[in-house]
Amino acid sequence: MQTPQKIAVVGSGLVGTLLAIYLKKQGHTVHVYDRSPDIRTVEFSGRSINLVMSNRGWKAMEDVGLDDEIRRIGIPVNKRAIHLTDGKLNYQHYGKDGEAIFSLSRGVLNRRMIDLAEAEGVTFFFDHKIWDVTLTTATLHLGDSEKGEWTELQYDKIFGADGAFSRIRHRMQRQSMFDYSQEFMKIGYKELHIPANDDGTHKIDKNSLHIWPRGNFMLMALANLDGSFTCTLFMPFVGENSFEQLNDEAKLVDFFAKYFPDTETVILDLVKDFFKNPTSYLAIMKCYPWAFEDKVALIGDAAHAIVPFYGHGMNAGFEDITILNQMMNKYGDDWETIFKEYQVSRKPNADAIAELSLRNFIEMSTKTADEKFLLQKKIEKWFSDKHPDKWMPLYSRVTFSLQPYAEALAIGDFQNKIMEEVMQMENIEEKWNSSEVENKIITLLK
Repeated sequence: MQTPQKIAVVGSGLVGTLLAIYLKKQGHTVHVYDRSPDIRTVEFSGRSINLVMSNRGWKAMEDVGLDDEIRRIGIPVNKRAIHLTDGKLNYQHYGKDGEAIFSLSRGVLNRRMIDLAEAEGVTFFFDHKIWDVTLTTATLHLGDSEKGEWTELQYDKIFGADGAFSRIRHRMQRQSMFDYSQEFMKIGYKELHIPANDDGTHKIDKNSLHIWPRGNFMLMALANLDGSFTCTLFMPFVGENSFEQLNDEAKLVDFFAKYFPDTETVILDLVKDFFKNPTSYLAIMKCYPWAFEDKVALIGDAAHAIVPFYGHGMNAGFEDITILNQMMNKYGDDWETIFKEYQVSRKPNADAIAELSLRNFIEMSTKTADEKFLLQKKIEKWFSDKHPDKWMPLYSRVTFSLQPYAEALAIGDFQNKIMEEVMQMENIEEKWNSSEVENKIITLLK
């Protein structure tokens, strides 16, 4: 336990709420501020992408005893279901038998996390707009509007967990020697949904991440507990096969009939959902440093917003908390060292998962429909099952281990070079699981 302090967390999203629970368990008084209403009192839909919890996220949950509670509101997903245009359905299993990610509704999870935080004694202040922070004194500036009168709120420590467009980071950016970059993808997304059957069951396999890969655009779907699926259409804003082109009902229906024909019987409110729900943006945000002296620190998307194609935005944010907590236990009340070691540890790993997430869009939207790619993954799994001490596929390193993201990326690149050589072997399709291929991989690993 640390010496109790008065700490503010700005942002009541998943990372901010879990961080508040950790800080409370360390003995601190914790206040969480959010400019939005209490998510438990509003309908949460229209611009969401379902979350997937993997080992890094579960580690953060287990360390505060919340994992069993959260598993109850998730659905295990052990494979990809790849829907091809000819109606063929391919399955690509994740990891080893029994390994699965968990599909979680963002709204359901966030509401549950706030309940759990309040049960720990965390105090929430919703509809409280934080406009600025004085870094040197850890003072928040609260007001109804940016131009109106502000109230000063004094704390010992402040954490900015207020997302990709963080107000706390905005103040930190005005320091000298603060690096910052922001990049918007040319691809946006729109939420659609598959309703449950009349008896509450799922219309398609609930234990799969469903992907309709179509090159520069794709559709994906993840199951919810109520029998529905949250679907996400990713595509360019402009150009061929873009949101810009789907500007009336007839074009939309024709487009789905051509590219996603098997969704006609399951996405029942396509037209209504498409034109009601907003087209949302995807941004990559990087910055450094993440902390100011021993007063203020950034965490989660406020420090490293990434695109969602590896399903690790939440997991990376939760791992930030795991590492921060390790530093708190190691360095006690030396907050300057805690913050310094935390950011030094996390920055290269945040950059690595940002890169991995970008790459995974290409894998999901294009490569999952490619027979050569599927064969490569089949060979990797076969070799890994025979030689678990020599090979772990990149996806498993990222998703089913706690190996630092930066190490996983580097090893994954090395392994991919080996597989490029293996895939060039003559008649690889026929001899993919032969001793010749096995020995080739072993030789290249040396």
